[in-house]
Amino acid sequence: MERTIFEQDHDDFRKTIRKFLETEVAPNVPAWEEAGILPKDIYLRFGDLGLAGLNVPEEYGGGGVSDFRFNAVVIEETALTLSTLGGLGLHTNVATPYYLHCANEEQKQRWLPDIAAGRKMCSIAMTEPGAGSDLSGIKTTAVREGDHWILNGAKTFITGGINADLVIVACRTSKSDDRRGGLSLLVVEDGMPGFTKGRKLDKLGCRSTDTAELSFEDVRVPHANMLGEEGKGFSYLTFNLVQERLTQSVSAVATAQAALNLAISYVKERKVFGRTVASFQNTKFVLSDCAAEIEAGQALVDKAMLAYNDDTLSVADVAKVKLFVTEMAGRVVDKCLQMHGGYGYMLEYPIARLYADIRLARIAAGSSEIMKTVIAKSLAL
Repeated sequence: MERTIFEQDHDDFRKTIRKFLETEVAPNVPAWEEAGILPKDIYLRFGDLGLAGLNVPEEYGGGGVSDFRFNAVVIEETALTLSTLGGLGLHTNVATPYYLHCANEEQKQRWLPDIAAGRKMCSIAMTEPGAGSDLSGIKTTAVREGDHWILNGAKTFITGGINADLVIVACRTSKSDDRRGGLSLLVVEDGMPGFTKGRKLDKLGCRSTDTAELSFEDVRVPHANMLGEEGKGFSYLTFNLVQERLTQSVSAVATAQAALNLAISYVKERKVFGRTVASFQNTKFVLSDCAAEIEAGQALVDKAMLAYNDDTLSVADVAKVKLFVTEMAGRVVDKCLQMHGGYGYMLEYPIARLYADIRLARIAAGSSEIMKTVIAKSLAL
């Protein structure tokens, strides 16, 4: 079915993004995958194209875009061209919204122009060795000392952590009977004494996106680097989960479509027993199932994007979307790899990378089990 959610401006933007990805990004993916990180200067190029500051207001040097469909175009084309933007997705769709919604005017003037230009890349550090989905279990602490906070703790699985210049750190600034209370957000800048970027984690998939361990030992963070109000960190962390989970959902459907495109192309060319693999009934049935599942997932995601733009997409709604489409994408990519036979297991074939990459979708931004818990609460169960 024809998608009807995009307008001419989105289509024109898509053409520009696709050309850039095909010419300047996709050819470099193998080298970046091997290195496990994108070169830092590529983010300046992203900034030149307006990708780093897509949603940053024009007064701070950004694109001033408030329509999530433009974000979706970038996400979709990255998957469909078999490209990667490294930590840019998190920079744009996860970290930057905190500066837009929580920062005061002085902070916006200080940080947003560099964020929009790609001169300062952003990350956010929530997960700890003992606290993942349970944000209330965060143990990293910050103690007030004059005009500074003394920050101590450790974070892990931090996407974009190696290349990050600004890291939003979720920490406990006071004790509270409510485990969700007493959390605050501090912006730690690269180079602050006591802030250490540990090893770059060696992951199964999404290998070109740097993921780091971070440690903080008596880091003196100016009070002027606190985002929002002290003690309200938990509410800030949860407010952006809707966009973060929608981002994962858009990416999952696009990745499934990319896998189907690869499988269709492969089975039309590959011959066994004197016939193309595409000519076998099993191939037709399997890929037809994949096409139908993708269509259903795409319809769900498109409806969610429009609801998000209208500010009516709830936490429970996006949990349903993410649960369905990430599980669907896992099934589809697996079937598409199977269509490649033994070649699908070879890393020189893009389907192998998609297979490893899509596995993260059922974990990132809240696991499938967390999505089911959220949905169950909405059902009063």
